[in-house]
Amino acid sequence: MGMKHLRVVHKFILRYRGRFVLGVLFVIISNVFALVPAQLVRIALDLVSENIDMYKWLDGFSLQDTFYASVSAAVFVFIVMIMTMTLLKGFFMFLMRQTLIVMSRFIEYDQKNEIFNHYLKLGSSFYNRQNTGDLMNRISEDVSRVRMYYGPAIMYTINLSVLFIMVIYAMFHVNARLAWFVLVPLPVLSLLVYFVQDIINRKSEKVQAQLSAISTFVQETFSGIRVIKSFVREKEREAGFRDEAQRYRNLSLGLARTNALFFPSLLLMVGISTIMTVYIGGMEVMAGTVTLGNIAEFVIYVNMLTWPVASLGWVVSLVQRAAASQRRINEFLHTEPEIKSPSDAPLTIKGDIVFEEVSFRYPGASFDTLHEVSFRIVPGKSLAITGRTGSGKSTVAALLMRMMDVTHGRILVDGEDLRKINLDAFRRQTGFVPQDVFLFSDTIANNIAFGLDQQGDSLQMKDVEAAARKAAVYDNIMSFPKGFGTMVGERGITLSGGQKQRVSIARAIIRDPGLLVFDDCLSAVDTRTEEAILKSMRELMKGRTTLIISHRVSTVRHADEIVVLEKGKVVEKGTHAVLMRKGQVYKALHQRQLLEETGPGDPSKR
Repeated sequence: MGMKHLRVVHKFILRYRGRFVLGVLFVIISNVFALVPAQLVRIALDLVSENIDMYKWLDGFSLQDTFYASVSAAVFVFIVMIMTMTLLKGFFMFLMRQTLIVMSRFIEYDQKNEIFNHYLKLGSSFYNRQNTGDLMNRISEDVSRVRMYYGPAIMYTINLSVLFIMVIYAMFHVNARLAWFVLVPLPVLSLLVYFVQDIINRKSEKVQAQLSAISTFVQETFSGIRVIKSFVREKEREAGFRDEAQRYRNLSLGLARTNALFFPSLLLMVGISTIMTVYIGGMEVMAGTVTLGNIAEFVIYVNMLTWPVASLGWVVSLVQRAAASQRRINEFLHTEPEIKSPSDAPLTIKGDIVFEEVSFRYPGASFDTLHEVSFRIVPGKSLAITGRTGSGKSTVAALLMRMMDVTHGRILVDGEDLRKINLDAFRRQTGFVPQDVFLFSDTIANNIAFGLDQQGDSLQMKDVEAAARKAAVYDNIMSFPKGFGTMVGERGITLSGGQKQRVSIARAIIRDPGLLVFDDCLSAVDTRTEEAILKSMRELMKGRTTLIISHRVSTVRHADEIVVLEKGKVVEKGTHAVLMRKGQVYKALHQRQLLEETGPGDPSKR
């Protein structure tokens, strides 16, 4: 039922077919050494039973002790042989686990890398639709469950299959009638497995889905811990987690109850086989068709099947849970990236950027965020975009970085459609500072050097320091006890908002890009710091194509050209001086922001 979901990853078995074939070989050899002791027990027991009468007849004769010693020696030899076979079986079982279980670990490693690499190819719209906790759960918990299929499940299935064939052949070779009676419970066992596996599958899917819900809840709690504490919502989150954990516990207990009923049922079938072996075997012994040794051999065969058959239910559970997990993984693996680079051709950008009648509408929205927006950034010049909140400014940056594709119109880079050029090469030559700053849980130096294509030994601290100075954050960094070696914490939590933004700017400019894109990156700094950064940036922007996006007029006023957006449309264009003379939207924004900075009590500065 669920095996179709697992077929897509059978390619990994082909990749490690050498280990797989060796594992199967070790399974066969270990079962051979497991089968031989039963035959040795039969021979030893028949030897003893056949010589009991002889031993009694020699009672009173001196030969009796000699005869006893010889039989005892023979039995001892059989004991040594059985122990040797057992040790050899254990040795090859060790090799079996070292091949098949280790193979499953390699497959787990490969599959996690495959999923993670696919995650990296998916666009921002995909992550907007997904929960982070669910994404993490699929690459961790779900992959671990699939590994259990490739490891223990396959190993025990092969072991059971090989052992079953060998044992059944040996049983029929000894006595066909007795073998048929022993196998009577097996059809009932097959029907039991058939009906129970569907129940296990459905319950496994519910358990996995709830585990993802818990991961998402915990991830959101940790990410928003400062908001939770600010609003004193610890008790509510604690209660919420308790409810989620309670649902997971109930679902897991339901699955455990199903397995708990399954295992005793399997053992019952095996027990019935043992009883029938003793009863029917006893009748066959009295009829003279088999020996006592054969009965002992049959009992050993039945007990050899006890654990493998009992593990069948566990294996079925593993397979069904793996299938449920792989189905969830496949949902993502079959998701095609919305943004793809159509070319690997080398690219050197000059910086001639043209927005040509660009419109964009977010999926599910009823109106365009941008509507027929047109402008040009001349190579080596700067263009600023400003406007009220919600006017579509950041959408322009996202479209230029091709995080999303335009709905209508096109974006030209040096005369070529952005959708047709080498996207990786374009981004490597672009310094992008997003509005939502993200820093890694690493040192400040490594966060700034993240903008370089090569790090490690090639990292030059002078480049890092130079970028920090240009971003006006050098003095702040050096005020920390460890300087550039300071750990910034998760998402840069140890730095202030302004410091994070300036580190982000340093990260963008360290690569010496030909195109600079600043998406409202100075919103968290004060006016004095902003002026210091802008002064450094003006030197950096000379000869580079620059797009500056900001809602603050003080940030955009020095740009070569300013575009004013209103409800997704271009309403004004021109330099700061020209727009101020027009006295329309831009001037209104300027006066309002000036009023906010000077305050109502200082009319002389308005």
